[in-house]
Amino acid sequence: MLLYSSDLFEKHDTGTHPECVARIQNVNAMLKEKGWDDRCVRPSWMAASLEQCRRNHDSGYLEQLHRWSRENAGRVESDTVVSTGSWDAAMVGAGAVCDAVDRLWAKQDKTAFCAIRPPGHHALKDAPMGFCVLNNVSIGALHARSLGFERVLIVDWDVHHGNGTQNSFWDDPNVGFVSIHRFPFYPGTGTREERGAGAGLGATVNIPVPAETPAKDFLAMLADETERLAKALKPDILFLSAGFDAHRADPVGGLTLESEHYEEAGQWIAQLANDYCGGRLVSLLEGGYHLQKMPECVDAHLAGITKAASSSSPE
Repeated sequence: MLLYSSDLFEKHDTGTHPECVARIQNVNAMLKEKGWDDRCVRPSWMAASLEQCRRNHDSGYLEQLHRWSRENAGRVESDTVVSTGSWDAAMVGAGAVCDAVDRLWAKQDKTAFCAIRPPGHHALKDAPMGFCVLNNVSIGALHARSLGFERVLIVDWDVHHGNGTQNSFWDDPNVGFVSIHRFPFYPGTGTREERGAGAGLGATVNIPVPAETPAKDFLAMLADETERLAKALKPDILFLSAGFDAHRADPVGGLTLESEHYEEAGQWIAQLANDYCGGRLVSLLEGGYHLQKMPECVDAHLAGITKAASSSSPE
């Protein structure tokens, strides 16, 4: 497995914001303590290029984001903070996802986990939103398409709907998007009726669930709906927006998963990648705001991926 982590993500200084520096510090400490640093391949990588980011974001917005970072702008929308280190952290985070795609394309590995921040799945083409400034998974998916991966599947199990990602591929029949999320809840999107448009109708699948949905039901609905779309789409590569704020203890989530459920889910999604796209899976960190439980969930997630990867047959 490829593992992307860096102290650079601490430079995105958000103060006492829920999406704080301690999140990534604790994840990185766990990766070292649990031996993932030693068990995984640790690539060196470059920041994303403007060309890669412009595939998903307007040039004017990228210029504004860079300017906000230079100016240490602080709160730039109701939920999002930008500091002097935010531009570099965001570009390196998006670069990690693109580098993972490059290495999977070159068959250097099959799976990758990107322990990055700021998160991305709410970021719009022309604006930040919900703690997010660059939509990392959308940038990665579009980079995959540019290399020659024809069909892409994105799964989002963050407790919040991935509205920015949905918007990026709303009418694209070659990028499937499945989001399971608490509803009604922030950002207010993600109803069953939101299914894409035009040629992309049906390639978007939303699974809204109420607060306190039992974990077994959450995981069963996610598996059923995702496998149905994967069977129709036949993806060449799979991306996961891996939020861990559906954990029972998360201060903002309101769902019921425990850390061990993320091992089960990690094994399931890696097996899905084995079944449909030669094992190619890029997982990237989104939400998760309990400073002790979130790293436990990441550890469980990686354990699940590893189990499925070790059981797969070589191509």
